Amino acid sequence: MDAETIYRRRWLILVVLALSVFLVVVDNTIVNVALPTLSRDLGASTTELQWIVDAYSLVFAGLLLAAGGLGDRIGRKGTMQVGLIIFAAMSVVGAFSTSSGQLIAARAAMGVGAALVFPATLAILTNVFTDPTERAKAIGAWSAVSGMAVAFGPVTGGFLLEHFWWGSIFLVNVPIVAIALLAGWFLVPSSKDPDAGAFDRVGTITSILAVGLLVYTVIEGPHAGWNSARTIGGFIGSAALLTFFVWYELRREDPLLDVRVFRIARFSAAAGAIAAAFFTLFGFIFIVTQYFQFVRGYSTLSAGLHTLPFAIFAAITAPNAARLALKFGPRRVVGAGLLTMMVGFIIIGFCDADTAYFGPVVISMAFIATGLSLVTSPSTAAVMSSLPKEKAGAGAAVNDTTREVGGTLGVAVVGSVFASIYAPKIGDFLSKFPQIPSDALAAAKASMAAAIAVAAQAPGEVQELFKNSATDAFMQGMRLGCFVCAGVALVGSVAAFVFLPDLESEEAPHPGEWPELEQA
Repeated sequence: MDAETIYRRRWLILVVLALSVFLVVVDNTIVNVALPTLSRDLGASTTELQWIVDAYSLVFAGLLLAAGGLGDRIGRKGTMQVGLIIFAAMSVVGAFSTSSGQLIAARAAMGVGAALVFPATLAILTNVFTDPTERAKAIGAWSAVSGMAVAFGPVTGGFLLEHFWWGSIFLVNVPIVAIALLAGWFLVPSSKDPDAGAFDRVGTITSILAVGLLVYTVIEGPHAGWNSARTIGGFIGSAALLTFFVWYELRREDPLLDVRVFRIARFSAAAGAIAAAFFTLFGFIFIVTQYFQFVRGYSTLSAGLHTLPFAIFAAITAPNAARLALKFGPRRVVGAGLLTMMVGFIIIGFCDADTAYFGPVVISMAFIATGLSLVTSPSTAAVMSSLPKEKAGAGAAVNDTTREVGGTLGVAVVGSVFASIYAPKIGDFLSKFPQIPSDALAAAKASMAAAIAVAAQAPGEVQELFKNSATDAFMQGMRLGCFVCAGVALVGSVAAFVFLPDLESEEAPHPGEWPELEQA
């Protein structure tokens, strides 16, 4: 495809890329609204629910660097289309799973497809839009779509669960993939890095193991014990793997990731801001979708619709975030965005079970959505503008990896913090009733859905007391989880104000123009 044709079709190409990225991002959150249903129908515990969410994000995050490097070497269009095919096939498998284990495995396989798609979309965008101003607008649109996809996941999932069985939230992917594949075949050009070098197998395996071990350790921490040898060993092991990865990449001629780029302040600070934003967002969504259904008693569709203000405020802010960054600089916009998210988490953290929805709850979502939009587009532009366009795949992979690792750890950490509070609280209450079978007691401690089911079987005079105790335990866990999110957002904001530049430069520096890195 010649340059003139690409230029003429650039906005249509952006639509195809946006559709593809919407598909893989929406699957990060569409499953959240189904968690209560999956807890009931598949008997999933809180830990299994975390893995149903995180299996996708974990594999997605772990393979992004490898997928970005693969796209740079064999072609980004082909990589993206293969990823879409894998994604659709595993969606069908997930839809017809009959156990938590099968669904977790299918979700993990979907993460393989998503990892092939996500960095390819941003790398293709960077190569198609060569004008810096147009590229900023295109990245703003890409970020807006990915941000709104996060919010539309619970709405779409709620609608499907209201009218069909839970497998429909996966089958809906198939026709969308078909459209993206067909349109992409005719419209999207291919591109790759002509000087990419040999594929880094050691770096790929090490990065996957480091991320996987870290997330596994955090998810299993509440159950194994934070002071247990298994948990401490997991953290030490993941740190050792990461250290080896950095050491190896610094000495390799054609690394999977040139880790020296993290010495570029705008690159590392922007990547950190993205990680902080999605850590807090995914952790919050994991808790709030259960809050709407278990505590407030909303149906699946109603729970999804009650998250709609998030999408509305994200849609309002996202298109303007890139322009604001060009006018005021990434430092002020991204830093203010994370502070805005912090305020939202503090507001929701002080909410009670019966707090007015049209009041503090909606206000908190408005702050969180607005802050997220202010972070994503300027941070993504800062990451991508730090590297030459030949390295777009690697830059996109880092951008997406920090996003997915942040989100995965958000679910893992916030879910674990919640479980560390909820399980002992409800356990202390239930211990007052020795007539409750031990298996029912264990189930109630494992998930709020099971606690509600056990409460329904209790004597009439204690049912209300039982439900109130479960709600109180849930709210205490949710409150601490929200305050953790607020703390992470605050740290990210401080880092953004300190390390991001006042103004975004238009041209990416070439490696030869990084004299301070040549000493590494």
